[in-house]
Amino acid sequence: MKMKTLFTTGLIAGLFVLGACNRMDHLGKPPSFTPANETQEHVAMLWQGLPHQVQSQRPVDNASLWSGSQQSLLGDRRAMNKGDILTVVIEIDEEAEISNDTSRSRSSSESLNMPQLLGLPQRLDEHLPTGASAATAVDLGGASTSRGNGSVKRSEKLELKVAATVVDILPNGVLAISGSQELRVNFELRELLVSGYVRPQDISRKNEITYDKIASARVSYGGRGQITDVQQPRYGQQVLDAILPF
Repeated sequence: MKMKTLFTTGLIAGLFVLGACNRMDHLGKPPSFTPANETQEHVAMLWQGLPHQVQSQRPVDNASLWSGSQQSLLGDRRAMNKGDILTVVIEIDEEAEISNDTSRSRSSSESLNMPQLLGLPQRLDEHLPTGASAATAVDLGGASTSRGNGSVKRSEKLELKVAATVVDILPNGVLAISGSQELRVNFELRELLVSGYVRPQDISRKNEITYDKIASARVSYGGRGQITDVQQPRYGQQVLDAILPF
């Protein structure tokens, strides 16, 4: 029994230590950046692509106005290959307000009288307590009332730009993109993450795409650091909030 208690105590202590590891990273120092060489974008940029037949070109073709390559003056410089970079423009200015009001009322009443049913009420009255009568055999009534109202009001505004990388090309030609950006100010690290799927034809000539043209868009704007830690409830409080029924 003692060994079991020690094991349980050690397990709980280990869980708390693992939960605090994220905060130990910036204990007494600024939070660490995510290594750039471990991101999905870095892997895509290292991808050499499948071998393909290249037509012979003269060295001067790259500088020609009529060359079809991206290096030419009039060439299409939009992202189209795995590892290419494009700019994602995020401009969210939304406001929604919903209000509902419901009211319902119902009442019902039922009464059954039998003052002269073959003389049975009179015979029953002789055996009932004083003041009781069988003349009114059944008298039922009911009433119910319910009322509910609710409202939702939300306002969001976000204006950001982030460089994303083409990390994959789907069989139908759609590009899978992923981008991240980290900015550290003193002891607080702000991070922006964006991912989704875009069509090559939706990318503008400026090599930009707006967030409303990104399918399955995932945008995260947050951070980590000392200020964020203070604003979040402790792990113990979060566990109690999740398991307590009241």
